[in-house]
Amino acid sequence: MAKASKITKEFIKAIPKSDLHVHLDGSLRLKTLIELAKQQKITLPSYTEEGMNKLVFKKRYADLGEYLHGFKYTCAVLRDKESLERAAYELAWDNFNEGVRYIEPRFAPQLNAHRGLSVSEVITSVDKGLERAKKEMAQTPAVKKGEEPPFEYGIIGCAMRKFDERFSDYYKDLVAVHRHTPVKDIYPIASLEVARGLVEMRDKKGLRVVGFDIAGEEKGYPAEDHYLAYQYAHKHFLRKTAHAGEAYGPPSIFQAITDCHVDRIGHGTHLFSWQLIDNLPVEQKKIYAEKLAEYIAEQRITIEVCLTSNLQTIPSIKTIKNHPLGKMIDRRLSLSLCTDNRLVSHTTVADEIEKAVKAFEITPAELKDITIYGFKRSFMALPYAQKREYVRHLIDYYEALEKQFGVSS
Repeated sequence: MAKASKITKEFIKAIPKSDLHVHLDGSLRLKTLIELAKQQKITLPSYTEEGMNKLVFKKRYADLGEYLHGFKYTCAVLRDKESLERAAYELAWDNFNEGVRYIEPRFAPQLNAHRGLSVSEVITSVDKGLERAKKEMAQTPAVKKGEEPPFEYGIIGCAMRKFDERFSDYYKDLVAVHRHTPVKDIYPIASLEVARGLVEMRDKKGLRVVGFDIAGEEKGYPAEDHYLAYQYAHKHFLRKTAHAGEAYGPPSIFQAITDCHVDRIGHGTHLFSWQLIDNLPVEQKKIYAEKLAEYIAEQRITIEVCLTSNLQTIPSIKTIKNHPLGKMIDRRLSLSLCTDNRLVSHTTVADEIEKAVKAFEITPAELKDITIYGFKRSFMALPYAQKREYVRHLIDYYEALEKQFGVSS
């Protein structure tokens, strides 16, 4: 088998890639964030890129709380149709320019909505930006001639495990309507509304809405609380993922799979962390984690791996070689390498792949499998037969690049 050393930075940039886990509000261009803040008279700690990188979007963060601090500013500027469309449009082009041919941007539309902007208008604006970019990309010479694969996208809507009603008119109004209900019990009501809205936007407006996700604080806010939302998505053929195993252990992943019927797992970083399992003897904890990993492998439940953001938000990992990606590859799990947040983590899909190849000595064959699985396990809006044709085109293009760069899988 060829050695990983044959995988060059140039080859990584050239191959067709996907990003199945990328947050729209965590992936703005920094220049755009500053411009929008000035236009909207939103206060930033600095109005220079250097200043924002020093004060907010750092290379390293103390913890998840500091990492999430930047979203205070990105979410603040994404509160009108034009800004949402622009952010989506630019995200699409940023990906296309590094060889990414399929993305599934995710965001929580209820966080962007307010009394002057509905959830429906939020989703429509994002789709408009992505669609505009897609049409422009289709006219680029190589794509138009069929020499390179076209760009595709799908939208994933996020519900929040926990929200702060102060951040959005939507949540203020929801709390007011259910004023006799404990706030924690309102979270599932909000998530069900997200699921219903996503299905409606897909079925009635024909938007490329492809999936439902649950995000936010994991420990103490279990996925099973959002059972009805996932059931609604499940019964209406909306694909499902969930942030799980990022800040909590294997039981959170198990719950997402069994109670929420997820097709993929966002992060899954603590899949093997049996120490995080409560109320079981040590040996049973180890067995539980082992059986869970085996089940995920057998069922081909894809894990959306985000190396850089995990290193920035989970101090216990310390170095990239301590990340469980190596174990995941050894177990032949279905994996996709993702950015999570291009701005907040200062990363790209190519960066994530390069880091993985170097740290875990990924072979050309393994890289090809991981890359193609990103497309196969996507929630792509194309009919199945067309998706197969599209993936076949991607494989042919990938193999042509292998020959061009002298990489053998």
